[in-house]
Amino acid sequence: MTTEVQTSLAGKVALVTGAASGLGKEIAETYAKAGAAVGIADLNLDGANKVAEQINAAGGKAFGIAMDVTDEAQVNKGVDDLVAKFGALDILVSNAGIQTIESIDKFEFAKWKQMLAIHLDGAFLTTKAALQHMYKAKKGVVIYMGSVHSHEASKLKAPYVTAKHGLLGLARVLAKEGAAHNVRSHVICPGFVRTPIVEKQIPEQAKELGISEEEVVKKVMLAGTVDGEFTTPQDIAQTALFLAAFPNNALTGQSVVVSHGWFMQ
Repeated sequence: MTTEVQTSLAGKVALVTGAASGLGKEIAETYAKAGAAVGIADLNLDGANKVAEQINAAGGKAFGIAMDVTDEAQVNKGVDDLVAKFGALDILVSNAGIQTIESIDKFEFAKWKQMLAIHLDGAFLTTKAALQHMYKAKKGVVIYMGSVHSHEASKLKAPYVTAKHGLLGLARVLAKEGAAHNVRSHVICPGFVRTPIVEKQIPEQAKELGISEEEVVKKVMLAGTVDGEFTTPQDIAQTALFLAAFPNNALTGQSVVVSHGWFMQ
């Protein structure tokens, strides 16, 4: 059994949720360049189709999928449509997510439930749908998009931190259950990446904390890093490629922190 580092996804089929923008888009494009056919799943179908068109124009294989990850019927249909088009599902990247900034005492219950539904229900539903195909094929990789907040906490992010911690549990159970079917699982835990979600947080945190936006970046987001640098989408996409291409179960059930030292484990 080979254990050399793999970087090719030739012949593989991947589904990436939340892939119309941000980290999902970068991962989808990286997978396509590595040879995978990719389903671009997002609430924003126009955005998903645009990413798919760009990948196809560059010589890759992709198509857009309308998917609300909290809707079981939509998730099941999207996964089935992907398998019908490309013949398999080898890799799931559960990436769809949102962020809402507020203290616990003021947090609206409806928004709490929405946050957990998107991050946790979405991860569960996409995983369950993907496993119907992965278990039959006796192969697969599921990658959850966690965060440094899968291990640490920050003010004003109670449901986000709770959800990201929860993904660790789901991934670890899947690693144990999936092993008999040759299915692996991982959680990627990025530090702060300047995606649209993080850009939105900067003014929100400045308002809540009573400091400038520059101070939010330097004193909140990057203060714990070793070099004062943001993690990049490319950093995360390359990690996702490594985990998806790794050849065996030696690496499963792990959380991989990519944060410029913001969190170390």
